[in-house]
Amino acid sequence: MQANFRRIDVIAARQIIGRGRALVIDVRDPDSFARGHIDGAELATRENISSFVTLTPKDRPVVFCCYHGNSSQAYAKYFAEQGFSDVYSLDGGYEAWAIAERSAPPATAALSPALEAFLAEHGFAPGDANGRNKDNVTPLMVAARLAPPALVAELLQAGADLHATNVDGNQALWLACVGEIEENIALLIRAGIDIQHINVNAATPLMFAASSGRARAVAQLMAAGADPSFETGLGLTALDMASTKECLDLMRAEVKRRKVLAAAS
Repeated sequence: MQANFRRIDVIAARQIIGRGRALVIDVRDPDSFARGHIDGAELATRENISSFVTLTPKDRPVVFCCYHGNSSQAYAKYFAEQGFSDVYSLDGGYEAWAIAERSAPPATAALSPALEAFLAEHGFAPGDANGRNKDNVTPLMVAARLAPPALVAELLQAGADLHATNVDGNQALWLACVGEIEENIALLIRAGIDIQHINVNAATPLMFAASSGRARAVAQLMAAGADPSFETGLGLTALDMASTKECLDLMRAEVKRRKVLAAAS
């Protein structure tokens, strides 16, 4: 039987941790941990990581937290392989957790009638900027793909979680690229969303945009610093996946520009 772990967003992590049984393991460096960490988290080091494996009951939930949600996946996979049945990796890492803590809106914050109507139309509970509907997506994911920028901006102002993921591991930026509403993409990027976030297939938003011929989204992502040379598990990059010459040319031109700037610095 294949060992598995689950990637979760901040909202899911809060729910799991809030039940009181979870072990939260922080795999960042000691200085970063000292500057801030999830309440109750334990710092993992090379010296003590094995003790977590041997001393923790295998049925205890374990949540791994790193900087941005990448290295925590390797630790989660390892623990799952050691027989732990309830293992999680926090998408976005401590950065996502800290942002969510800082941006949490007051409980009394009221949403506009237009946004409340949008929530109702798409099956979300009223007044909840971070709720989930029957498709297990958040309002920000749906709005990023379909809604006017004003609603996306309001959701962000209301504390919508940038790092929440759907069942495919995609964040709102991926959905914004699907809709290719340029201002929505720009709003998410300015808010600090992870442009290099990878989904369950190790694909980035740039890979999707390039493979689907969405040149405007490609241009925005490249301008924001997206890496076209990042590889999937199969060794494919966004450059390999480009379905149109326009998308390929946009990425190649930006790569060339970056090399010129690097050589001049």
